Amino acid sequence: MELRQLRYFIAVAELGSFSRAAHRLHISQPPLSVQVKALEDELGVRLLNRTTRGASLTAAGTAFFEEARAALVRLESAKSKALLAERGDIGTLAIGFVSIADYGILPPALKSFRSSYPLVEVQLHELTTDAQLRELRASRLDLGIALGPVGEPDMQFDRLLQEELVLAAPAGHALAKGEGTIDLRTLSKESFIIPPRDIAPGLYDLIHDHCRSFGFAPRITQHARQMQTVISLVASGMGFALVPSSLRNLKRHGVQYRRLRGKAARVELGILRSRGASSPLVDRFIEALRSAAR
Repeated sequence: MELRQLRYFIAVAELGSFSRAAHRLHISQPPLSVQVKALEDELGVRLLNRTTRGASLTAAGTAFFEEARAALVRLESAKSKALLAERGDIGTLAIGFVSIADYGILPPALKSFRSSYPLVEVQLHELTTDAQLRELRASRLDLGIALGPVGEPDMQFDRLLQEELVLAAPAGHALAKGEGTIDLRTLSKESFIIPPRDIAPGLYDLIHDHCRSFGFAPRITQHARQMQTVISLVASGMGFALVPSSLRNLKRHGVQYRRLRGKAARVELGILRSRGASSPLVDRFIEALRSAAR
């Protein structure tokens, strides 16, 4: 059974005439009649009553007509969706992101992407960098927004931006009063809250190296896996934290953010994906991320 046979039969059934159907289809009548007869022979039923006045559906033809027309409608819909998917205009996109992305680059990128591609379903998963690696390898994520550097040979990490580390301090703490920059050396004896190294090695090492550049090793009294938890612990007075500057958008009572004196330490935020993996849909979202980063 060929698609053109279905289209020919439907045209005859709708117009009630082989000649009018041939005119609509821009073909001559003989090959139209041949193809409709071949369809009937394949099905083993007569679909049309042929008279000198035209053509009408038999009982079998009526039943077949409704299903054939619905099948062609579904086929056209499938064709349209395939073209949209090929261009990256439709589909489902699973994205992992570290929590700091939610306070900086992710919201504007997501707004721009959804405005341009409203038919794409975006599934967001807040995950640490190590969790994103696991999900990407299991093909449960299409893309990650992660902290760098990432040195996994099977993964590709492309930097989007760098964020300066700032101090998150308990509001009202004697060593964090005022509005200006703070000398990190004045906090050498204080407690620090930091994500564990296994989930964010880049950030963990950056914080340690930055403190050492000021002549001390941070006294870590608490680990927290999510940045929101880090800030909550600071708000409760449990210690200080060095966090990416976008966290200043997380307004939490009991926390004040201050810039650090001296050379800034910067953490990388970038796009994480399986090496060599790409699709029009992923490329569209990366484009939105890069635009937001600019």
